[in-house]
Amino acid sequence: MSSKSRDIEYLIHSMTNLAHHETIGPSIMTKGKGIYVYNQEGKEYIEGIGGLWCTSLGFDENELIEAAIEQMKDLPFYHVANHKSTLPVIGLSEKLVEIAPNNLSKVFYTCSGSEANDTQIKLLWYYNNAKGLTKKKKILSRYNSYHGSSIGSGSLTSIPTFEDDFDLPIIPVRYVTCPHYYRNSNKGETETEFTGRLISELEELIIREDPDTIAAFVAEPIMSAGGVIIPPKDYYTRLQAILRKYDIRLIVDEVITGFGRTGNMWGSQTFGINGDSLTCGKALSSAYMPIGAVLIDDEMYQIMLEQSKKIGLFSHGFTFGGHPTSAAVALKTLQLMEERKIIEHVREVSVYFNERLKKLEEHPLVGEARGTGLIGAIELVKDKKSREPFNSISKVGKYVIKKCEDYGLIARNLIGDTIALCPPLIIKEDEINETFDRLLKALNDTELWIKKENIL
Repeated sequence: MSSKSRDIEYLIHSMTNLAHHETIGPSIMTKGKGIYVYNQEGKEYIEGIGGLWCTSLGFDENELIEAAIEQMKDLPFYHVANHKSTLPVIGLSEKLVEIAPNNLSKVFYTCSGSEANDTQIKLLWYYNNAKGLTKKKKILSRYNSYHGSSIGSGSLTSIPTFEDDFDLPIIPVRYVTCPHYYRNSNKGETETEFTGRLISELEELIIREDPDTIAAFVAEPIMSAGGVIIPPKDYYTRLQAILRKYDIRLIVDEVITGFGRTGNMWGSQTFGINGDSLTCGKALSSAYMPIGAVLIDDEMYQIMLEQSKKIGLFSHGFTFGGHPTSAAVALKTLQLMEERKIIEHVREVSVYFNERLKKLEEHPLVGEARGTGLIGAIELVKDKKSREPFNSISKVGKYVIKKCEDYGLIARNLIGDTIALCPPLIIKEDEINETFDRLLKALNDTELWIKKENIL
């Protein structure tokens, strides 16, 4: 039986149309080098989405591999339960607190961003119960947000395919409008007026629900899987003022925007966000090892400390949370970012990345091109003037992705026929050119296909 047949026979794929997969089978990747990956047949692809928004230092960084090997030789696994620890996890915690925004002072480890956002929910409830605020349990999120796919984090997520038939949300979550000016503004509404309307909507919701029942607002600095949405300039300033007014904590989900993606260490720094806690993962280890983390402020930690005295234990955790090999690789990742001035490199090449991205707005199929740092997207539309989207049945975005792969580029098709790019941070200018050249060929082919199929 071939590898493809075995895959279809035994494996369930995430984020995949399972029925379609049984027809086409997998593209089996066997090798990586820099920003490129190679499939079983030897075909080269630019990994334009960085794996799953995560492989920041590319696919063959030997120092990360060596860090994993050395740690595996010394101590392949140990835990951080029952007063135990390891040197890599201590070192990584110290480093994360050193670089953390907003005086966050303690780190809790998980194996993924989803687990980390689940932990955020539990810590909120634990914290408010300890303060006697037993009604303060609701969490505010945004339509089209993505915070994970577990039961808790999937409840914070508001993308239809992540909710349909999963009985989500299962926790008390309330959603507000996605801050996407291009798609959600009213006719004639300025960006400032749009922001004002969203902030008024938020405050009205808080009052209607009762501020004493709302624990937190959770936000990605850039909404990733929901379409790479860049909020208006004063959105976060005005949002935070409302949250402070009603004593509502702000959870910043930096799983995708952390570790240099936006041209700063954190998306919080790029957008002027002062969160009370922070979720991170993915690029923390350049995705070489599974790891996620929650960073909290001292106020929350002191409450946890008192509760631990009262209850006897802080009874939350994961067997592999704080895994020493993952921690060793993550610590080496942060060291390499500093030594190689990765953030400075992102600031330099992202200027050209965003120039090439913005130029795609000239294409007949592209309604909006948007990006910050080395993350960006184009939104495909049927009519550029009216911003009318394609009918979902036409599957235009999926066709673009297929043509991209034909030309050796892996991109991501998001809701609303949005095509996303999030390449490894080590990408060079000539590789940026090649990325956009391949994407442009795919768009041109798609335009011809649309005319042939009379989709317009």
